[in-house]
Amino acid sequence: MPSSFRSTRGAISLVLALLAALVLIGINETGYHQSARALERIEEYTRTRDSVNQLLQNVLDAETGSRGYLLTGDPRYLEPYNAAVAELSHNLEKMRSNYPAEAPESATLAQLTRNVQRKLAEMDLSVRMRKQGNEEAWKFVLMTDIGKEHMDAIRSQAGRLTQSATASMDSAQSQVHQSLRLARLGIALVAAAALFAFALYLRQTTRLKLADEQQQAALQQERDLLESQVRERTASLAQLATHLQQVREEERGHLARELHDELGALLTAAKLDVARLKSKLGTPQPEITQRLQHLTETLNSGIALKRRIIEDLRPSSLANLGLTAALEILAREFSERSGIEVASSLEAVELDEQVQLTVYRIVQESLTNVGKYAEATQVGISLRDYSNHVEVEIRDNGRGFDVGTIRPSTHGLAGMRHRVEAAGGRLTVHSRPGTGARILASLPKPAAQAAAAA
Repeated sequence: MPSSFRSTRGAISLVLALLAALVLIGINETGYHQSARALERIEEYTRTRDSVNQLLQNVLDAETGSRGYLLTGDPRYLEPYNAAVAELSHNLEKMRSNYPAEAPESATLAQLTRNVQRKLAEMDLSVRMRKQGNEEAWKFVLMTDIGKEHMDAIRSQAGRLTQSATASMDSAQSQVHQSLRLARLGIALVAAAALFAFALYLRQTTRLKLADEQQQAALQQERDLLESQVRERTASLAQLATHLQQVREEERGHLARELHDELGALLTAAKLDVARLKSKLGTPQPEITQRLQHLTETLNSGIALKRRIIEDLRPSSLANLGLTAALEILAREFSERSGIEVASSLEAVELDEQVQLTVYRIVQESLTNVGKYAEATQVGISLRDYSNHVEVEIRDNGRGFDVGTIRPSTHGLAGMRHRVEAAGGRLTVHSRPGTGARILASLPKPAAQAAAAA
């Protein structure tokens, strides 16, 4: 799937998600403000209804107090009367603030105010006449129906105001319920849209995942194919390198035999001829004697050089004396040639001819590197025998080198590593500048190698 198409789909999904979030926020805010205004109106109507009820209660308290005083003449009844009259003025003022002049209930409130004032005037007249001792007058007022008419009117008008406030409260509550229903419906629609968008997202994700898995499978198949080809070619190169190494050892052995048989015979014959010539001449001239002596020494040097070359090509001590003796001879000759102290710790081991030659070549190549590059004064050679493998270690106190930066083919390390790996072993090199070098080769014994191969 093209990346541009993926980015377009992602942008569309993001825009839809933002729109859904904005719609949800808008619905929530609208419902909140409508509900808040409705609750404010409910609270206002509740206060208005409470004021009407309090007004009616104060009128009743004032009437009760006045009648108690009229009937008993006890001034204590005037205390609730006076308190109720004082509270009535405050209630009427509060109710006027709740109903503006343009409100439909303002006319009913005006009538209620007039009737309350009339009722208060009536009660005030009765109380004053009772205080003045005018028995006939206050009894006449008490026995008439004027107070009852005023009270009935007050109750009727207060009831209308209470009904109006209750109806307004019911309307506000209905608006709150309507806002909640609309918010509920909007949230449900937005949730459904979100679920639908999520389903589309999952579908797209599944497709992308499937495409990625197919691509990864194709890449894995390509990698497996390349790894298989690399393994095959590596195995072929390893076999070729092993074959070339074997051919090289065979050529070196052949050359060593040729040098031993042909050149050795020629040098020995020449040395014998010189000896015969010296015996035939008797007492020759000093110059001839000197020449014959120089020729003999030259032939001896040639024979020694031939022997050293043969030993380098194919060590006869390895075949005749064994690995331990051959390594001791190699170490002694290296110490004599280079002047470097060599300490050897060699254990007797049982290895086949090919592995013995591998061990010998590793030690030989390592000593050659020490003599050329290490600038060392001491070298240690150890050969340790274990139950299923042997370890060869060559350690020097030379200048060392950085293993991470040195090329694998430098100092014959590649050849040594290949020899060890061809024998089924492992070669490790440890060195740091100024700390010398340590080469460790671990080689399996023939029995362990045969078991591993099986």
